[in-house]
Amino acid sequence: MSLRYHNVYGPGMPRDTPYAGVASFFRSALARGEAPRVFEDGRQRRDFVHVRDVATANVAALTADSAAGSFTAYNTGSGTPHTVGEMAGALASAYGGPDPVVTGEYRLGDVRHITADSSRLRAALGWKPEVGFEEGMREFASAGLRDD
Repeated sequence: MSLRYHNVYGPGMPRDTPYAGVASFFRSALARGEAPRVFEDGRQRRDFVHVRDVATANVAALTADSAAGSFTAYNTGSGTPHTVGEMAGALASAYGGPDPVVTGEYRLGDVRHITADSSRLRAALGWKPEVGFEEGMREFASAGLRDD
């Protein structure tokens, strides 16, 4: 069985690496006193899932009966898409500003919408995410980032 993670964020994320994800980039900008820069129009949809929820999904997968699908891949997301602009706004608000800036710029290779349907994971393993979007953004705003 394998888990396919979607836009994981939370405490302990690395800062400023190409693999960190947009939440880490925005959080790093806020820590520098800069406005998060949101590409396109900010309405790109993503499924932001908190790292604690990913951890519990991993535990569920590791302790699952092997009949749960040893050769099956499961999407691991919150199941509730939010826009990149919403995420930047929630994070900036929780951090205390500055407000995000929507640039209108595009990055080659960016996908407009990436969302997850985690219903198979929920049905097979009884897993469900517990950390709400606003709660997770408030926690992440005050969390430290790693320098790697």
